Amino acid sequence: MKHIVDAVQSAVPHTEDRRALFASLPVPESYRGVVVRKDEVGLFEGRVSRDKDPRESLHVDEVATPELGPGEALVAVMASSVNYNTVWTSIFEPLSTFGFLERYGRTSPLARRHDLPYHVVGSDLAGVVLRTGPGVHAWFPGDEVVAHCLSVELERPEGHNDTMLDPEQRIWGFETNFGGLAELALVKANQLMPKPAHLSWEEAASPGLVNSTAYRQLVSRNGAGMKQGDVVLIWGASGGLGSYATQMALRGGAIPVCVVSSPAKAEICRSMGAELVIDRAAEGYRFWSDEATQDPREWKRLGARIRELT
Repeated sequence: MKHIVDAVQSAVPHTEDRRALFASLPVPESYRGVVVRKDEVGLFEGRVSRDKDPRESLHVDEVATPELGPGEALVAVMASSVNYNTVWTSIFEPLSTFGFLERYGRTSPLARRHDLPYHVVGSDLAGVVLRTGPGVHAWFPGDEVVAHCLSVELERPEGHNDTMLDPEQRIWGFETNFGGLAELALVKANQLMPKPAHLSWEEAASPGLVNSTAYRQLVSRNGAGMKQGDVVLIWGASGGLGSYATQMALRGGAIPVCVVSSPAKAEICRSMGAELVIDRAAEGYRFWSDEATQDPREWKRLGARIRELT
């Protein structure tokens, strides 16, 4: 891996020489990755969610480099990031991800690679292409890339107009193996996008999942088609997804109503330019009477508060 990192950090320009350099680098037979282990699925039994500590279940292990299949790329990861799906994976909630990997493994001989006694997690990366599989013509060894998290097979017509409707749509690193919190990662080539040259590796690695999700939900033709003057309710507006949604609403001429749970989070929203902020903790909202029963009066109170602000 050191030879790969040294090559990434070298001054070789993006030319045929760079492609030749990376194509000549041997791919290691194994690499280090952050994993959860199948034999530890019951680790947190009897504990409530808040007491399940990911530091107990996440391990840095040496794992075998996967076989590269058609339409895929093997990427040397320079930076990755943590999303809530990684947190859920680490505490085995609401389901163990090994069920996802088992089901995926049954879909094809190639997918069987993903059904392993360990799960390499992570749904974001910025890095450099090391190898591409058969049928990949747009990407080459040495290309600096970021990867979004949507893994699709695109063999069924349902997904041709909207890949989110592909029956075999999965979140890479959550419902598939060989994710981004590792030295190497296996992705579909159609997950790759050019790394913006003006961003550091860390900056390039962090927006993929949350930015793409916010854009699809709010802006894209398959989402809300947000327009000027729309009122946009953004729950958890100071987090990764919410902060991108807030910025998109502001830049697109919409009116974000930012819901947060603390004064510090409210200040984050205001620092982005949002003016309408609801601190649900400070205003004492209790949307559930108990674990199974919603309180409609509280939702109506929230609705009245939104109308008051707008």
